Amino acid sequence: MPLLKLAAPFMAGLLMTATAHAAPQPGKPAPDFSAVDSNGKTVKLSDYRGKIVVLEWTNDGCPYVKKHYKSGNMQSLQKDAAAKGIVWLSIISSAPGEQGYVDGTGANQLTISRGAAPAEVLLDPEGKAGHLYDARTTPHMFIVNAEGTLVYMGGIDDKATANLDDIKTAKNYVRAALDEVIAGRPVTEAVTRPYGCSVKYRSEPAPSY
Repeated sequence: MPLLKLAAPFMAGLLMTATAHAAPQPGKPAPDFSAVDSNGKTVKLSDYRGKIVVLEWTNDGCPYVKKHYKSGNMQSLQKDAAAKGIVWLSIISSAPGEQGYVDGTGANQLTISRGAAPAEVLLDPEGKAGHLYDARTTPHMFIVNAEGTLVYMGGIDDKATANLDDIKTAKNYVRAALDEVIAGRPVTEAVTRPYGCSVKYRSEPAPSY
């Protein structure tokens, strides 16, 4: 009995740790987080409750990201989303010294030079938001509905290449999912395989929550 009593808190601690690091799941509440945007303002995901939100992990040095920006594909999605009242948050989780890292000024310059149209660019150099969402690639896409439920996570489309020409024949999972959410229908493909460059997190262990 004494051994069992000692083991119980240990097992409870393990369970709490496992829960804290559980990957997000469609159909479950989207994990809330806060981050500083490119203009120095603190933004919380929950600030946008009542609106559909797209989370886009990005890294301007990644060939797969360049594919979608050079073609105008990402900008088209962003602008269409904005016209429908959808909030688009581009998130940069590259650590200082790693590919894709920029400060607020650099992020704003990128937005202007690429003709991008996110509602906000969020800076996540410590990787807190990235690890919370288990963001693995750039791009890695997530959609949160107006009730705060995660309804899509995965790739932007089904052509896992850096070839611009493949966009023409690709099935755009994000566009399809947004159309279904707006229509009040369940997302047919709620989880797909993300592709792209690995997120350039800092080399230290992931932060705990």
